[in-house]
Amino acid sequence: MKKTNVINLKGENVKELKLNEAIFGIEPNDVVLKKALRLQLDATRQGTAKTKNRREVSGGGRKPYRQKGTGNARQGSIRATQYRHGGIVFGPQPRDYGFKTNKKERGLALKSALSYKVSDGELIVIDNIDFKDIKTKNVKELITNLKLEGKVLFVTKGEAENLYMATRNLGYADAIMAEDLNVLDIVNSDTIVFDLEAIQYVEEVLN
Repeated sequence: MKKTNVINLKGENVKELKLNEAIFGIEPNDVVLKKALRLQLDATRQGTAKTKNRREVSGGGRKPYRQKGTGNARQGSIRATQYRHGGIVFGPQPRDYGFKTNKKERGLALKSALSYKVSDGELIVIDNIDFKDIKTKNVKELITNLKLEGKVLFVTKGEAENLYMATRNLGYADAIMAEDLNVLDIVNSDTIVFDLEAIQYVEEVLN
């Protein structure tokens, strides 16, 4: 059974917490993890790239010259693909880049990402991250107290509106609800900080 310390906002140990190894201690599946990341990244693509084919370009209604006797190759339109301003062959068309994965794969991808964080020592549990007021200074002090570097992702189960507002202006900190936890945010963060309720919720959902 994997264990981690639960700390307070000052970085002091409060108690020890046992983590579910079926969620935080599995052998990560890199193939499924990569697929989940590609799914999220592809979903952000607009897919609006568009070129005109021979049928859509303007002009070229008549045959440029007669079929025989000119010494040139026969042509039917000056808007054929080999001409300047002609149609584009096999050019991009509007499309949806998204694809589907099944529920087990999505769960395995989350478990793999979380297991990497635990094994690398990049997962922290705090008893409560709810601040009394909306001040960016509070988040900065917390990051300093915990001696965190790089990008920090805070995950909470409660509303914690003050935390979300306080992290908005920090390019190296972000906060999300436990219900919205996803592979891309986990992988993009250098350290992930859960509150106690959030870690319990994740274990309940992914178990």
